[in-house]
Amino acid sequence: MMNYDIVIIGGGPAGMAAAVAAREEGIEKVIILEKDEHMGGILNQCIHNGFGLHTFKEELTGPEYAERFAEKVKETNIPYKLNTTVIDINNDKVVTAVNPEDGVIEIQAKSIILAMGCRERPRGALNIPGSRCAGVYTAGTAQRFVNIDGYMPGKEVVILGSGDIGLVMARRMTLEGAKVKAVVELMPYSAGLKRNIVQCLDDFNIPLKLSHTVIEVRGKDRLEGVTIAKVDENRRPIKGTEEYISCDTLLLSVGLIPDNGLSLQAGVELSNITGGAVVNESMSTNVDGIFACGNVLHVHDLVDHVTTESYNAGKSAAKYVKGLFTKCETNIEVLNGFGVRYTVPKTVNVNNIDKALDIRFRVGDVYKNVYLSLYFDDKKELSIKKKVLAPAEMETFKVSKALFEKYPNCKSITIKVEEE
Repeated sequence: MMNYDIVIIGGGPAGMAAAVAAREEGIEKVIILEKDEHMGGILNQCIHNGFGLHTFKEELTGPEYAERFAEKVKETNIPYKLNTTVIDINNDKVVTAVNPEDGVIEIQAKSIILAMGCRERPRGALNIPGSRCAGVYTAGTAQRFVNIDGYMPGKEVVILGSGDIGLVMARRMTLEGAKVKAVVELMPYSAGLKRNIVQCLDDFNIPLKLSHTVIEVRGKDRLEGVTIAKVDENRRPIKGTEEYISCDTLLLSVGLIPDNGLSLQAGVELSNITGGAVVNESMSTNVDGIFACGNVLHVHDLVDHVTTESYNAGKSAAKYVKGLFTKCETNIEVLNGFGVRYTVPKTVNVNNIDKALDIRFRVGDVYKNVYLSLYFDDKKELSIKKKVLAPAEMETFKVSKALFEKYPNCKSITIKVEEE
């Protein structure tokens, strides 16, 4: 059995950033286990630009961003195993994995960082009536076909869901010569970033049909078309609003789910809202010595935020290994006030904050001309005017340690949306 101080599961942007941070804190025995044949995770198929503006102060493509961190991993001599699938984490922090070269391996870890990323919600989770014909793909699968494998999924396309991957694929398919007939969104607002709506739909005159959904898939061997309909406030199709669109391809961009099968095996508590682990200010889970970061924790809109969060996880795991991790019997609870869907972290131990803490959160609806406010118990300390708030865009409050120390007996922090 091999022994390592920190075992990182996942070699995407989160795993690599956590590994680099742990090494910079002086931890030598760090290893990354990655199931794919390359480091970089999902970034390898995201060939569009827009990455790295916060982290590197320049605009990069996904592969370029991944390569920056892959180079850091190699420069700091952090070992990694590719084509390696982790199949178990037990209560003693023994990680069991398998790969073609070593067979089954066991690694005894002092600390584990979960960085497995997320997966797409498949057609089976949607219950769309119709045949099981060819031509129905998740947007991420289609992205891999086009950008890595060099195959076009089809020529006439309808996209269900306006998540960022779906919006990017609307543009990508158009640039490759396909006709994207519509992007259909169940909600009355888009699930993607505003910039992607403008650059991927508006610039190519691709219609976005809000408050609509696909109610039928038609086709025997290959998809021939879909029927869409408008939905009411309860998201139920409205009779008489049906519209048939002929197409040979339906792409599903209907949400991402943190990939937490291993987390459950390890006894990690998961949020029923995000699907990711419940963590504190140090990205520590309820299981002693296990940390989580990146899209396995909650789905991000910017990889730069993944990097910041993962640096925190790597540094915290290093502190844990060194025995410098401070525990506290009474932690401050972070609460969701009006309009806030979830927050990360859920609890705060002020002793483990260096200078400031980033509290990330998403709202549950679209709000205009409102304030985002942060309360220490009943005292409002921060308030930011926002022209528009939308569930697609993650928000952040950077709270200084000095502000925490101003309220030594604080029991809870509440973030809420407030009217003018």
